[in-house]
Amino acid sequence: MRIAIGADHAGFALKQHLIDTLGRLGHAVDDRGTHSEASVDYPPICADVARRVVSGAADRGIVVGGSGQGEQIAANKIHGIRAALCNDLYTARMSREHNDANVLSMGGRIVASGLADEIVTLWLSTGYEGGRHQRRLDQISALERET
Repeated sequence: MRIAIGADHAGFALKQHLIDTLGRLGHAVDDRGTHSEASVDYPPICADVARRVVSGAADRGIVVGGSGQGEQIAANKIHGIRAALCNDLYTARMSREHNDANVLSMGGRIVASGLADEIVTLWLSTGYEGGRHQRRLDQISALERET
């Protein structure tokens, strides 16, 4: 799978760890920044990751910040993105099964590297159930067209 990944300064260390993890799992990784712990604004980085997913240049995206909250919000501003903040295994699984999330957001100040590895592995391997959930995704898509 092709994974676009990005982080702000607070998520930099976890992003670097996840790049190694994703490589070991056999995924192609597209690092969209940041490249240090120097303070940086996250919205452009998260939008870049999201645009890579929407364009098809990446199959999925991962964004990491201090809490992951702002990163999720920024990524979700890109039409066609369903970014999910998943700092635990349950939300990671449900975001894929029920919401077909295409961007994963995590908090580098919340999630330790071992748990982050588990979340990413589960999120990437969990499929979308479709069925009754598709009606709701169609409604979300309709909301995007309203704006």
